[in-house]
This record gives sequence, C-alpha cells and structure tokens, in this order.
Amino acid sequence: MRNLNIITRRADRKYCRIFGKVRYLNNEVDARILNLSITGAAVEIRTPLYAASGSRVQILAEDLGTLHGIIRWSHNGRLGIQFDPNSNAQAQVASYFRFFHKDVKPVLTR
Repeated sequence: MRNLNIITRRADRKYCRIFGKVRYLNNEVDARILNLSITGAAVEIRTPLYAASGSRVQILAEDLGTLHGIIRWSHNGRLGIQFDPNSNAQAQVASYFRFFHKDVKPVLTR
C-alpha cells in the first residue's frame, strides 16, 4: 500500500454553532463555526471571501475571542482554518470547551 502523503487531523473535532466573523485583510464576512478543535475549525461563510489557501485570517467570535489562523481549504462557502501555533488559540479553544461548549448534532446531512 502506498503512502499518499495526506495530512490528517491531529485533534478530534466537535460540532458546534458559534456565530461570528472571518476577517481577511480589510474584508470581514459573517460566518458560523461548524466544528472546532484545538488545532483548527471548519467555518461556513455567508458571502464570498476572496482568499486563497495559505492566506492568514482571523476568526472573531464572542465566545472565543479572536483566533488567528491559515486557510487550508475552501469549498462551496466553507473554509478549513488551521490555527496559528504561535498564537493563543489553543488556550482560547480549550477554555471554550471547558466553560461554554454544549454538544450539538448536525441538523442537515449531505
């Protein structure tokens, strides 16, 4: 069997519904965090954000604060964002899971 050099997730993701914004340069769009881990998040955006994979962005949410990250993928209005390991994102997400998170089941399936 061949190794396809596929990068896999390093942390378990949990479903959530956190509303906020994604900021790229001077553009800011409404967003909803669909799932979250200490290393990254999947985010659904309401309007197009013209940022390529590898672009640095910020997630702004009341429950989480400001999280800095890098876009790893985008598809059909969704973004995969890996948090910047040099930021305080891991501590902020761990605090969210400890004090605020309630388990959420997906409403619609694809």
